[in-house]
Amino acid sequence: MSSRMRLWLVAVGGAGLAALLVAACLRLPGFGGDRHPYGDRAVEAALSRHTANTVSSVTFDQRAFDTLGEMSILFAAVLGSVVLLRQTRDEHRARPEPAAVSRPVRRYALLVLPVALLTGLYVIAHGQVSPGGGFQGGVVAATALHLLYLGADYRALERLRPLAPYEAADALAASSYLVTGLAALLAGSAFLANTLLPYGTFNTLASAGTVPLLNAAIGVEVACAVVVLLAGFLDQAVEIVDEGEHDEHAEHDGGGKTGGNAADGGDHDDSGKRGK
Repeated sequence: MSSRMRLWLVAVGGAGLAALLVAACLRLPGFGGDRHPYGDRAVEAALSRHTANTVSSVTFDQRAFDTLGEMSILFAAVLGSVVLLRQTRDEHRARPEPAAVSRPVRRYALLVLPVALLTGLYVIAHGQVSPGGGFQGGVVAATALHLLYLGADYRALERLRPLAPYEAADALAASSYLVTGLAALLAGSAFLANTLLPYGTFNTLASAGTVPLLNAAIGVEVACAVVVLLAGFLDQAVEIVDEGEHDEHAEHDGGGKTGGNAADGGDHDDSGKRGK
């Protein structure tokens, strides 16, 4: 395709997008008003389905199909990173040697780790009741695990998060979201419609119908996806080096261990030995 044709395609697409944006802006409510028609309808729908957190009602009930698209984007991003960052034939996995960690850092990281992990799980479990939900809680829970990297070393983190179970849980969580939507179809309703379960008691964990199920599925998927995503980048920065670099460092060290870091060329300072 010629450059002129590409410019024409961009111009036509941009003009169409601009026309849609202008048409949407013309139908917006007046600026500065204290009431919004969409907000009123969203709150009414949330209360009718016994969902105390209106945002979760919008995310996992009224616009659950949009959330499916967002989850699919994250799943595809993780899948792409796993494929692109996989170990190739000309790379070698060097085992990083642990280095000393100062006692204040170790104590703080190991003390905060269980608190942060429980906080993430709490945010996921109470998504239909209080602010938060699967997306926020999943990120908190996933990053909490990596406090072990700061408080101990990379080898301790690897023992805590074997990738195979996290990859399987990521796929199962994404599949469970789809299965919930298909179950609504089989029950004679719309895809992902909140009609499968009773709405329960307002402002309790057993409320909001299928919102807790979808919220939990998103929480597990996000947490596992972030763990797998960070594992790919950390492996590249800590353990995986080019075969040529591995041979060079092996000769330099007299055939000893190479705790090198792919990011800094395998320098044997404290950070390289630590695997950080």
